[in-house]
Formats: sequence, C-alpha cells, structure tokens
Amino acid sequence: MDVCEDSEMKTKRRLLQFLVLLIQIGWSGVAPSPTDEGALRTGHGEHGEPGHQEPHKDSYSTFASEFLESRYLSDDGYPFPTAPPVDPFAKIKVSDCGVTKGCIRYGKPGCDAETCDYFLSYRRIGTDVEYEMSADTDGWVAVGFSSDKKMGGDDVMGCVHDDNGRVRIHHFYNVGQWAKEIKRNPARDEEGIFENNRVTCRFKRPLYVPREETLVDLHLSWYYLFAWGPAIQGSITRHDIDSPPVSDHMISIYKYEDIFMPSTAYQTFNSPLCLLLIVALTFYLLMGTP
Repeated sequence: MDVCEDSEMKTKRRLLQFLVLLIQIGWSGVAPSPTDEGALRTGHGEHGEPGHQEPHKDSYSTFASEFLESRYLSDDGYPFPTAPPVDPFAKIKVSDCGVTKGCIRYGKPGCDAETCDYFLSYRRIGTDVEYEMSADTDGWVAVGFSSDKKMGGDDVMGCVHDDNGRVRIHHFYNVGQWAKEIKRNPARDEEGIFENNRVTCRFKRPLYVPREETLVDLHLSWYYLFAWGPAIQGSITRHDIDSPPVSDHMISIYKYEDIFMPSTAYQTFNSPLCLLLIVALTFYLLMGTP
C-alpha cells in the first residue's frame, strides 16, 4: 500500500514539475535545463560556485519559438494571411495573334477576346501548348480536336463555371453528341475567371501524351470544334447553337494564324444562295417586268 502511495506521489510530483516547466515556457520562452535545475537544488553552479547559474535556453522552447515565428510570421513580423494572395487573371492579348500565337475569333468583325462570341488562342511553350479560351456565356466554353469536322470521338478541353464562382478546366471525350468527362486531365497551370458574363480561362497541355483514345497528339494537325453553353451546378449542358462552328481547315500548333469566322448574324452576305438571290433580284429590277 505504501509502495502504491509513494508511486502515486512521485507521479503527481513529476506532473507538477512538467506543468511548471510548461508555464515557464509559455510565460517567458525560457526554461531551466536539467543541469540548471540541479544547480538550483544544490546551490552550486557549473563551476561549483554558490549561487552561480549559466543562462541556458531549453532546446524544446527554442525550437517551439522558432517554429512558431517561421510558421506564422512573415519576414516583417506580421502574421501571414489565412490564404496566399492570388494574382489577377492577365487579360488575353489579341495584339499577339498571328505573331507569337495563333487565334481563332468567332463573332462580329473586328471583335477581340472580350467581345467575340467565342475566342481561342494557342502557342507553344517548351513541350506544352498554352490555350486561352473565352466565350459570351455564364456556363462553359470548350475546344475539341477532331479528325473529320464532326462531333463524335473527339478529345475536348473545357472550362466550366461552377456555382461557387470558380472556373475549372475539365477533360471530356465526345461520345456521339454527348460529352463524357474523363478523369485523366492533362491540363496544368490552370487559370480561369468569370467576369462581365464571360467565361475566360488559360491552361497548358503537353504536346505529346502516351497514346490513348481520349487524348490526341497535338504535334499533329486537327480540325478545331468550338462550343459554349450553360452549366448547371458545374455540369455542362447542351451548347448554345445547334451547329457549333468548326475550323474550315486543320489547325497546326506550328503555324500561328489569325483566323476570323463571322457568326451567323454576319454570314448573311457570305451565303452562296443569298448572293444568288441578290443577283437575280438586281437583274430583275434592272431589266424590268416583261
């Protein structure tokens, strides 16, 4: 019984000493070392002189204070913000189109990345291709790489605006008229913004990836399919127009073109049938009625 009580008293004493040590660390950041404690008990310092003590910081308290300072304080001594600042989205430069990058514009003549119905740019950066996309939509914007100008069996990269206001890059594969999301996403260095009712994004993708059905080799030339439309809870729905535009020739990432494609509203006078009707009407008015 005495042994148990003695053991319990020792445990309590050690616990009390540990609490005192913690209070000392928290109060002053300095705690006596075991050597100093012995000197206090015996009344002699390291050199046997009565009452002599060498100041010594406990290694744990030193580590703790240095860790807290390096972890929670900046170089100026101020606490770090809860999240690192995010650089603003750099605007797309259309002045580089046809010079240091290729561009495809769909919409009103003379439109740019902020006014076209749809805008796409591409450029090589080392072993990657950087794409920039923008469209007049609050949902999603995408580009597909096709071998036949038709939707179906296509590798697709899309930027989707979700309900939290974020724009994320997704990888899809067209199965007929339906876009299936693929878990393997080759995109990196993603950026995106939703502003002025436009979804705009920028990302990189490797030029070459291991052969796979859902990923094409960007070293090769492809027809580019352009699409955009609404999204529901971060999931894409059917594109805005029934027949999304497609490039009239295969696009090569080694050739920086500046291509303009008039939207439907500006294609009136480009239609062969419309031109034929205009010629017929003009001839009729000049010749008069019989």
